Amino acid sequence: MLRGLVSGAVDLVYPPVCCGCGRMVGSHRAVCAPCWSTLPLIERPFCDILGTPFSVDHGPGSVSPEAIANPPAFDRLRSVAIHEGIARDLVHGLKYRDRTDLAPMMAEWMIRASDGAVASADAIIPVPLHAFRLWRRRFNQSAELARAIARLSGRPYQPDVLKRIRRTSRQVGLARQAREDNVRGAFAVSEDGKAGLRGNSVVLVDDVYTTGATVSAATRALKRAGAGPVTVLTFARAISGLI
Repeated sequence: MLRGLVSGAVDLVYPPVCCGCGRMVGSHRAVCAPCWSTLPLIERPFCDILGTPFSVDHGPGSVSPEAIANPPAFDRLRSVAIHEGIARDLVHGLKYRDRTDLAPMMAEWMIRASDGAVASADAIIPVPLHAFRLWRRRFNQSAELARAIARLSGRPYQPDVLKRIRRTSRQVGLARQAREDNVRGAFAVSEDGKAGLRGNSVVLVDDVYTTGATVSAATRALKRAGAGPVTVLTFARAISGLI
């Protein structure tokens, strides 16, 4: 009863508003119906490996030409939404406007989008920032998402396994090859992390998937250290169009 009274008092002082547009809504960490209707969710049918949406249903286990021609370092990729509209606004709010309060809501959607990968994961690992960039930004948006995913799912959160050992330029604005060159050799698994990683299934968490250069470099470091299957899980991803 007391908790309900406190919650009601908080709502009076800080009424719940839509995380997308600021309209009044019924509960905190929610989006209003109009914003929800414009959220570009990624739903089946999609590539079983890359999660790229198909324009037609090719049947269970279908794989895109890109996944066949250029098999990724990771085993699967899953994302909540296309990186546009309100999905992009939520990512930018978390990443650039210090809206860490958005992470739990985004994490709930990411768990649902993971296709069971979170439920079966031995480790939830965020893509790390370099220490200097973390000092400047004060928090790692990928770690905020991974922490919330682990807390909501009860799976182990292991932020100290993967390290960013080389400071890199920002990926924004770089072409695909330049992105790959930029992050090559940028990640390593800590000595303490290797023992608990061997053969274990990993969910590697990032905010946005663009070309895959960053998560591919991170996955290679995990696999070299003995990790089992790696599922990359992001909130949003860039897509040029349906296949």
